[in-house]
Amino acid sequence: MNAPQPLASTLGRDPAGEQVLSAERLSFAYAKAGPTFEDVSIGIGRREIVCLLGGSGCGKSTLLRVLAGLETARAGAVRFLGQPLHQPHPRSALVFQQASLLPWLNVFDNASFGLDFKHQPAIDAAARKARVQEALAAVGLAGREQAWPAELSGGQAQRVALARALAREPELLFADEPFSALDAITRAEMQRLLVEVVHRWHAAVLLVTHDIDEAILVADRILLMAGKPGHIHREWAVDIPHPREDHPAAVTTLRMQVLTALRATAEGAAATLAPAPNDS
Repeated sequence: MNAPQPLASTLGRDPAGEQVLSAERLSFAYAKAGPTFEDVSIGIGRREIVCLLGGSGCGKSTLLRVLAGLETARAGAVRFLGQPLHQPHPRSALVFQQASLLPWLNVFDNASFGLDFKHQPAIDAAARKARVQEALAAVGLAGREQAWPAELSGGQAQRVALARALAREPELLFADEPFSALDAITRAEMQRLLVEVVHRWHAAVLLVTHDIDEAILVADRILLMAGKPGHIHREWAVDIPHPREDHPAAVTTLRMQVLTALRATAEGAAATLAPAPNDS
């Protein structure tokens, strides 16, 4: 497999601080159920990777779906590139835990499939081919365009899914635990690749994860979501240079801070659900 193409750009947040997405006081509830999350506000700047971290059931994935325009909030507002968002935007893309490649399409056609989505601007055949080939080269799959999904490893399939998203040239990439099904070595490779390619595309990322180490290794900011209903409990700016494996002391310090906060939210939730003491 070919190595990903090297980056020409410097990794890091956009110093101008312009926001791609902003959301104010969002609340959401499924029918016949209590609120999933309440009063959530969030902003994502250009070229910024924001990790939404939290335990199971706190509403992380549902919040991502609302921010991506796949669900409608009960209250609050989402703005994408300064405009109200009511449906998925053509300048955004999504990557999920499963690559979900179409088995009857080869790698090239799977990577180009997202260009056929509704509201995606039409491009001519030459531009389409160039865009898809560039995306596949960026994720290390140049030369595998004619391979079939059945011939790919799990990591290669997820690279195709990432290339499919990048081919749309998104301003914002939504990623819902995209590497959780991979083995540890492949997951680490994909985490590094995510940081590299999204900055090459000057894209922003909202990454949902329950993995503290993943959040610390890739994020510019970490948002800890907790509670029932969920809310943003804590936030950390991550100023550790890449590659972060080269700065173990700083990584360990931040990891302990995040882990302590995550444990505190879990203990608080357990205390809330515990039965009252029997005074008899």
